[in-house]
Amino acid sequence: MKEKVSATQKALNVWAIVLILWSIYRANFRTDFPIWFDEFIMKPLFFILPVYAYIRKIELKPFFERVGLHTKSLGGDILIGLAVGMGFLFSGYIASTLRTPATHIDIFTLIISTQTLYLLFVVLATAFSEEILSRGFILKRLYEDSRSAFQAIVISSVLFFFLHIPMLFTSEKITGILLLRIMTTDLLLSVVVSILFLQRKSLISPIIVHALYNLSLILFI
Repeated sequence: MKEKVSATQKALNVWAIVLILWSIYRANFRTDFPIWFDEFIMKPLFFILPVYAYIRKIELKPFFERVGLHTKSLGGDILIGLAVGMGFLFSGYIASTLRTPATHIDIFTLIISTQTLYLLFVVLATAFSEEILSRGFILKRLYEDSRSAFQAIVISSVLFFFLHIPMLFTSEKITGILLLRIMTTDLLLSVVVSILFLQRKSLISPIIVHALYNLSLILFI
């Protein structure tokens, strides 16, 4: 008799397909395309479309509801996301000044510059795609199945780490100690936004925190 595949296993299978396709894409094209192309076109195609198809065709549920995208507590989610995200942003700034103390960065001018505003849209797109897959899809289903926040956070954070390997190891700028530092902070980010997601039952705060974390990497590494 054929063993029934659990809902969690089906979700993990979707995640595995996403990782394989994304790895093939990054291995072949690396950073050949501009950043906006990856974040606005390819990531939604690889990260969101399979999740959307699974939720609508297999779970037969509304997409936004099943990934935690709602406006029930929008104001609070935005404020918490900004508070935690700014912590990551300023930590990146402090780390940058400690690394190169002779270099003075006017952080206020930097943040309001046209280039930074463009990058903000890019990192929001990045966070949107990655958080739908990693928190709204994988973490949510791991927690629903196990009812253990610790187990769900650990497993989803490990998966989030592996999801970034194709990106980190195909970037010519990220090597050596910097690579190890980013890998460590990626895990820290995953734990923080996972706790926020389980506490708030919303993907808004994780998206904002993730976006500001990514902005800090772009501005200060």
